[in-house]
Amino acid sequence: MATRDEMATSFGAAVGEYERGRPSYPAEAVAWLIAPAGLRPRVADVGAGTGKLTEALRRAGAEVVAVEPDAAMRDAFRRSLPGVEVRAGAAEATGLADGSVDAVVFGQAWHWVRVPEASAEAARVLRPGGVIGLIWNIRDESVSWVARLGAAMKGSHAEELLAGEGPTVAAPFGTLEHESWRWSRAVTRDEVLAMVRSRSYVITAPAEERARIEQEVAALLDEIGAVGDARVELPYVTHGFRAVAG
Repeated sequence: MATRDEMATSFGAAVGEYERGRPSYPAEAVAWLIAPAGLRPRVADVGAGTGKLTEALRRAGAEVVAVEPDAAMRDAFRRSLPGVEVRAGAAEATGLADGSVDAVVFGQAWHWVRVPEASAEAARVLRPGGVIGLIWNIRDESVSWVARLGAAMKGSHAEELLAGEGPTVAAPFGTLEHESWRWSRAVTRDEVLAMVRSRSYVITAPAEERARIEQEVAALLDEIGAVGDARVELPYVTHGFRAVAG
């Protein structure tokens, strides 16, 4: 099995699948995440990937600077959002100036960071009263076929974190507020398979394990009628967490 660091840095190897298969974020969740930062805030999207959260933040009225450690992901980001700044950097070392943003957000990313260092870095780049926001889309496995999909793919670090005690932040941030939103996305067979292939466990798995996963997922999709261009509703629960800098 791949190490945690290998999984964390694997996504550039499946950038096309990530862009096709991963969902965006509900508008109301994004608005809640950055609300303490005020109207039209300047937001750092750290671990921005291909720009899913950045795009949603811009729709919410934010000015966004993106930070992404993977070169292939940054290239895909620039293709998707050519007018938005994206720079090389990580949660623990963003390269942003002191007090330069009103919010620092992490979409599907905080479970990979070193919490004390990432918290200190977020506090450094935030203006007084700024907000740190963490957000995850998690498939709703209270639906039976979605639970079977998850079992075929294995659980992710994010799912394990949220099923347990949840995320934490370190000083100088205090207790995280938490809200959640239920929604669904109409997806085709190809989009489900792209989502599966974009997961770190699958990207880093041996060839025989990837083949097993593909076979099990394909059989499940046949069973629920996700064939050709037919769409099925894939339910999600989006979890948002935020804390204001002291």
